[in-house]
Amino acid sequence: MVITKTRSPIRSNVGLKAVMAVTGILLALFLIAHMLGNLKVFTGETSFDHYAHWLRDIGKPLLPGVWFLWILRTGLVVAVVAHIVAATVLARRARAARPVKYAHRKKVNGSYAARTMRWGGVIILLFVIYHLLDLTTGTLNPVGDASKPYGNVVADFAPERWYVTLFYTLAILAVGFHLRHGAFSAFRSLGQQTPRGERRARTAALVFAVLLCAGYLVVPFAVLTGLVS
Repeated sequence: MVITKTRSPIRSNVGLKAVMAVTGILLALFLIAHMLGNLKVFTGETSFDHYAHWLRDIGKPLLPGVWFLWILRTGLVVAVVAHIVAATVLARRARAARPVKYAHRKKVNGSYAARTMRWGGVIILLFVIYHLLDLTTGTLNPVGDASKPYGNVVADFAPERWYVTLFYTLAILAVGFHLRHGAFSAFRSLGQQTPRGERRARTAALVFAVLLCAGYLVVPFAVLTGLVS
């Protein structure tokens, strides 16, 4: 009698794609909320500082201190790790299913975004680490004062720190490529596979990625040019 092991549904290709979809949606929602919060910098120092301090007080008195933020951060870390693991496993299975490489075959499959997902992911990971050390812990920030969120942002993207703005821009563009590819893939999974449907999906994914990138980049460049000071 031969006993065969059955693969857990979540470890199947369908299950892993579902993990990528769910975690991708959660991360996209966080990015949208975070972007909207960042844009409050244009409402002035008092308003922005009030918003930043309010984030630390969410959940009181049920939760002490900044517990809500740490619960949120933990959830985001879990979502990111699950997203990366699922993507890596699926990529390895795809390569294993096509073991024969054609020496003279051009890379015509996949968009530019799809071919640069790996390096984009590395840039994003490095940026997230820097961002946490910069504006979360204040370790790498010129001000680094948790009581002055507005001052931390202005000091971070000051003209003399143009290299920070450059790194931030590269990271956000990498996020944009990820979002464009991920959103398009999600639309296709939902059934947009006709030529007209794919055109709409590509347009919707591009618009979403561009708007999100613009929303994030407008803040550092506003500080860099003196619009926010």
